[in-house]
Amino acid sequence: MRPDRVGRSARGDDEADLVAAAKAGDRSAFDELVRRTYRDVYTLAHRLSGNVHDASDITQDVYLRAYRSLGRFRGDSRFSTWLYRIAANCGSTHLTRRRRRRAEEIDEDSSPVVDDRPGSDPALRAEASHTLGQIEAAVARLPERLRSVVVLRDVHELPHREVADALGITESAAKVRLHRARRKLTEYLSTDDEEVVRSAGGGEDEARAV
Repeated sequence: MRPDRVGRSARGDDEADLVAAAKAGDRSAFDELVRRTYRDVYTLAHRLSGNVHDASDITQDVYLRAYRSLGRFRGDSRFSTWLYRIAANCGSTHLTRRRRRRAEEIDEDSSPVVDDRPGSDPALRAEASHTLGQIEAAVARLPERLRSVVVLRDVHELPHREVADALGITESAAKVRLHRARRKLTEYLSTDDEEVVRSAGGGEDEARAV
């Protein structure tokens, strides 16, 4: 057996021990699980929400729900996959509430709502199409159901089976959503490229006219 496989197996056994201890009421074991998974959960929350403030709120909700529901974790999937499933649900709930609040604010105040999604700044949209800023902006434009699957598969590199498990859908449905999400991203990035080219061309025409 390869050494790296041994390492992964040992880490898996260690995680199982921590989960068992946490389910038995050992708070320090749960704290250790949080420490090991926090970065990935926060990254997922940030990708789903598009901003730091919402990501922090979602991450807090994830671990609060996980702690309360730990007794129902059966170990059929990895603990991190279970957390991703909770994060996807928390993210969807949080974003729904955010849209509802904004709708209420619009009803009460006609002032424009600030778009805090990545890439909303015109300066970022003017950058080359393959920069990180534009890719994040394109991901943020995806519908939630497509954004979740592309983040889990292409950012966190989960296998299709674990993506499906995290989202509570079939593996076939996960593959279909991923295909649609990637197609949408290609369309968004291509459109951004065309806008940049048109903008640059217009500037040159104006310069020649002067």
